[in-house]
Amino acid sequence: MGEFDLIDRYFKRKATGSAQVVLGVGDDCALLAPAAGQQLAISSDMLVEGRHFMPDADPSGLGHKALAVNLSDLAAMGASPLAFTLALALPPERAADPAWLEAFSSGLLALAGTHGCPLVGGDTTAGPLTLSITVLGLVPPGEALRRSGAQLGDDVWVSGTLGQARLALGALRQEWRLPPDVLHAARQRLERPTPRLALGVALRGVASSAIDVSDGLLGDLQHILQASGVGARIDAQAVLETAATGASGQGAGSIPQDRLLATTLAGGDDYELLFTAAAAQRDKVLRAAATSGTPASRIGHIEAGSALRLQRPDGSELDPRQYLGFDHFA
Repeated sequence: MGEFDLIDRYFKRKATGSAQVVLGVGDDCALLAPAAGQQLAISSDMLVEGRHFMPDADPSGLGHKALAVNLSDLAAMGASPLAFTLALALPPERAADPAWLEAFSSGLLALAGTHGCPLVGGDTTAGPLTLSITVLGLVPPGEALRRSGAQLGDDVWVSGTLGQARLALGALRQEWRLPPDVLHAARQRLERPTPRLALGVALRGVASSAIDVSDGLLGDLQHILQASGVGARIDAQAVLETAATGASGQGAGSIPQDRLLATTLAGGDDYELLFTAAAAQRDKVLRAAATSGTPASRIGHIEAGSALRLQRPDGSELDPRQYLGFDHFA
């Protein structure tokens, strides 16, 4: 199958659900007509086999995740999806595997359809399996959530549950054992993350700063602190309790508490929203969480200075440097 046959068969779909797409896949450029009074939010992410996913990864889940991690970036900005492009490098055995291509494209386009975010272009080539997506979103001027807005006294919040993706990865690497039902649920979080788009939109005008948790909670919080010129005090027990609300808290008894804490503080691939908001906005944060169907937990507060402090329930402190998460070049 040639390059253009592959595109036509697996990736060319009529753009639906978005009146802003004038011309989609099939020409030298896509043509988009963003609504008046909107700003474009643009983000790119790359997934490389052996670095970001295993060679035997389920292709449908891989298609889902490739787009989900980009949609999560839009969520962190409070943006609504508009469209995306896909650059796909395929080794010969994948390019010649209709079942793999059908599953991958189905997982990718199913999530795109769920969020009204059509595929409008991209590129394909031969090479090591690499997925690169650029996503475009819309946000009203002045309403984008940014990393640089955290203020002294703000609460620090996180959505959903933390650590399950890292627990699944550890089980797959045989670092620990999980009961089959717990592993299945945790693996869903690793392979099919949920972009928190509805929460991101609901937090416009409420949150003072935001980021998505992709490389670990504390590591990503550092980005907010550095951009905002502030410090933070985080309640380690409150973070751990977010895990207790999910599968990781229901069957991880064989994992030492310190390792479980590490999965919640430093484990990547959660794709939850980490955000700050003034204490006076607590009721609005909880309403945003309720209306978006996404739980949110208050885990600390913003302080003066630049230090990140990690506090135990008894008031003593842990060294946060051991929980700073994933570095692509470390």
